[in-house]
Amino acid sequence: MAVTTGRRGGLVVAAVGLAVRLAVVAWAAGTIPAAADGTYYDTLAARLAEGRGYTWLWPDGAVTYAAHYPVGYPAMVALGYAVFGATPVVAMVLNALFGAAAGVAAWSLVAKASSPRLALAAGLAVALHPALVPYTAALMTEGVTTSLLVVAAALAAHARDADKPLRWLALTGLVMGVATLVRPQSLVLAPVLGWLATARERRSALGVAERSDATGGKRLRRGVLGAAVVSLTTLAVCAPWTARNCSRMERCALVSVNGGWNLAIGTQTDTGGWHELAVPEACKNVFQEAAKDECFGREAKKEILRHPGAWLARAPAKLRVTFDYFGAAPWYLHTANAERFPYGAKVALGAIETLAARLLLAAALVTLFRMRVADGGVPGQRARMSCWTSPWVRKGLAAVGLIACVLVPGTVGYLALAAAILALGWRALERAPLVVPLTAAVILTTALTHAVFFGAGRYGLVVVPFVAALAFVRPRNERPTRQT
Repeated sequence: MAVTTGRRGGLVVAAVGLAVRLAVVAWAAGTIPAAADGTYYDTLAARLAEGRGYTWLWPDGAVTYAAHYPVGYPAMVALGYAVFGATPVVAMVLNALFGAAAGVAAWSLVAKASSPRLALAAGLAVALHPALVPYTAALMTEGVTTSLLVVAAALAAHARDADKPLRWLALTGLVMGVATLVRPQSLVLAPVLGWLATARERRSALGVAERSDATGGKRLRRGVLGAAVVSLTTLAVCAPWTARNCSRMERCALVSVNGGWNLAIGTQTDTGGWHELAVPEACKNVFQEAAKDECFGREAKKEILRHPGAWLARAPAKLRVTFDYFGAAPWYLHTANAERFPYGAKVALGAIETLAARLLLAAALVTLFRMRVADGGVPGQRARMSCWTSPWVRKGLAAVGLIACVLVPGTVGYLALAAAILALGWRALERAPLVVPLTAAVILTTALTHAVFFGAGRYGLVVVPFVAALAFVRPRNERPTRQT
């Protein structure tokens, strides 16, 4: 009966998440065209569906191989275009399916750590989140990337609880491979997922924890092996496309050739966000796509070395535009069709999503503030507690984040949440529900990535479902479980 009830919760989340997203698709169909980067994804997907390969047609009639934009999302959209025709509504339906899957994955993550009722609430919070649902209409990569990361996290959580986790680790790597093809920055989370899924201390059938002095090496080996399995599977998924780039782009690249562009923008931006690139003098006569990206990257590195202080000084602004206000859906819908989605609607939706995001962030901070860290039966664990892992440090960081939720924009709150999670200490993080350490990992990797390059609210969307799920985590006392 418990299993049936649990499955019913997942089905409810799936049905609700899909229904609201299909309602967005119905509203946007025929009126919200591809916009911004979505115009490129739409064009590339259409060319793939027509059998023209991942190529670009230039105004002068020349056709060249492309790799500036990652192939993952256009390739998935192309499958739909090939069957149903090249129209944006096909991509929107694909987005809806991925978005619904994210809600189910969030429900699954929390179901392992909280009551069925709280797990259902977490799944519905992601399924109905106003920062995610309206973005279904956008032919953009961030929503799909977010969904893939949550699904990968749910698979890693299954690996964590399995006696034989290899299958789950391989599935995690498979999903992370697709996520990397959609958004290459996702790769940095592959070893993190593998490690967290396997480095946890094991318990006997009676619920007795491993002795730390006898099994620390075992946990280390398990963690390294898990990280290796997920990372190598991720790279194996990308390998055929990497080989294609080596052959067609005159330069090997794992997925795409835009890192140099983005780094150059990061050295020039005055706002922390996207900035029209001023082409360096050395690159003005370089036209091949991969070579130009390499040139931009080389010149950007020179600029950073010449003026490291100026580059570092841009980091706070980059973080602010990433975490203070997501605003991806309001921006996209207004850009795509200002008559269908006027400025007033943009402001209203932005306010609603910001309120929801801030409330869930505050709830996640409360979770960290109230979380109890048991010693897990490991002798001497409390005695080895460092100053950094003191409960007062964690509670203080969570309190700072809560105050920031009210008084200042979101960046301080998200960084305080990540710091409070780290203050639990490594041993506690090993025992904590997977969503706890993974939330910190997603926040920090997102922050570091966009501090190096440049920021945007849509890039911060990946943290939304993890923070929302964490808001409903109430760890139950560990107890022996019956194996079936």
